Amino acid sequence: MSTPPGAPGTPPPPGTPPPPGTAGTPPERVTIKDVAAAAGVSKGAVSLAFNRKSGVSEATRDRIFAAAHRLGWAPNSSARSLSRQSVDTIGLAVCRPARLLGLEPFYMEFISGIESVLAAHDCSLLLRLVGSLEEETTLQERWWRERQIAGSVLVDFHRQDPRIAPLRELGLPAVAVGHPDLTGGFPSVWTDDASAVAEAVRYLAALGHRRIARVGGPAGLGHSVIRAEAFERTLEELGLDGGRHVETDFSGEEGARATRSLLLTPDRPTAIVYDNDIMAVAGLGVAAEMGVSVPAELSLLAWDDSQLCRLTHPALSAMSHDVHGFGAEVARVLFDLLAGAEVRSRPVTTPSLVPRRSTAPPRA
Repeated sequence: MSTPPGAPGTPPPPGTPPPPGTAGTPPERVTIKDVAAAAGVSKGAVSLAFNRKSGVSEATRDRIFAAAHRLGWAPNSSARSLSRQSVDTIGLAVCRPARLLGLEPFYMEFISGIESVLAAHDCSLLLRLVGSLEEETTLQERWWRERQIAGSVLVDFHRQDPRIAPLRELGLPAVAVGHPDLTGGFPSVWTDDASAVAEAVRYLAALGHRRIARVGGPAGLGHSVIRAEAFERTLEELGLDGGRHVETDFSGEEGARATRSLLLTPDRPTAIVYDNDIMAVAGLGVAAEMGVSVPAELSLLAWDDSQLCRLTHPALSAMSHDVHGFGAEVARVLFDLLAGAEVRSRPVTTPSLVPRRSTAPPRA
């Protein structure tokens, strides 16, 4: 007499993965082969899905994850993500050369601030350097579609930034670092650069400087535009001649080149404002190279106020702000967003002037 289908002892249909355990027998270890059989794919497809590689469609990837979750299987650290039905990684892409990023005090402090909050949430940062905004858009889309990240921090916004439309359409949860005028509706955290620039220029003018120059970043960057406009507007309000701007890539080499070009002009400036600390340090070196005394003949004012400003001789005056706290606030806003809270754009504390030995009244 044949055994009825489904009765105890009936062998499962070919390809059906064995249950994790049955009564009276020790549980069997579920393998990648079992997951592949349950999802109707190859072991290679399961590996591609869990290693976030291309080669499987989004629908297939979802089917693989569902089968793995049903069977209670996960490779290594993915187990926690499956059980929580979330990804414990935040993305950050930066369009800067690796060499420059390693030397730039701002980003080191900013990232350390983000990490301080991620650590409290048992979360990781996925950092990638990219060569263009278009490359970043493609990368962010892949991260999101392949479930590698829960959300992202977006930095270095441009006017008419090409990332905004595709990433908003994608539905990527993200917090933008930049003025709301630049960030296209993403919740943003920013510093009031315009007010800080105005304070810097007014301070130098109060010391008696009438020829003030600025060494800034790339003209395409939104915050560089905001600073440049505030610089010119403040000079005009004070009745001073228009200042000279020199664009750079934020590197020490470019800061030195810009300083040298300014000091070689017949009516050279008596004060220079820099967009970051590393360029101000380079400018101080160029002044020494050219025999220009700081601050007797030339005042220098840095931006960000990292440890570099206090290690030079003379110590550099700077527009100081809490960059570590800035990064931490960005991360906190992103976690609020991911938790479903209503998030509004907000400024952090405006950079403030810290006078040191590199600024003084110009020599008569």
